[in-house]
Amino acid sequence: MAEFFQSSSTLMTVNQENKNSSYNLAVTAAQAADDRKGGDIVLLGVAEVSYLADYFVMITGFSKVQVRAIAQAVQAKVETECQRQPLRIEGQAEGIWLLLDYGDVIVHILLPQEREFYDLEAFWGHAERVNFAALS
Repeated sequence: MAEFFQSSSTLMTVNQENKNSSYNLAVTAAQAADDRKGGDIVLLGVAEVSYLADYFVMITGFSKVQVRAIAQAVQAKVETECQRQPLRIEGQAEGIWLLLDYGDVIVHILLPQEREFYDLEAFWGHAERVNFAALS
């Protein structure tokens, strides 16, 4: 019986570490986007409402060039600070909606028109909105 409780507490510790790791990655991505003047940065904790990821990071870029620059900054900062690379990158050629998929964190960088049209915040409105105060 003691083994069961020990295993359960170990599992809880591992889950908490994964959640902290996901949170740190999401915040790191948001900070990198802020450094590149990304707009309206929103972090959503989606772990309780979706199996896709623990966090979504939504960012507005105001031109295709800025969308790509934000994505490059996010990749560089996440690699340096979290030792992670995206599992998948979508939309790089178009530069209107770029997605960086880290597995537990998905970063969406969109032009204003796409962000308004797809309205991911409303679609995931039942997710936890995480406070992110830009440092600049």
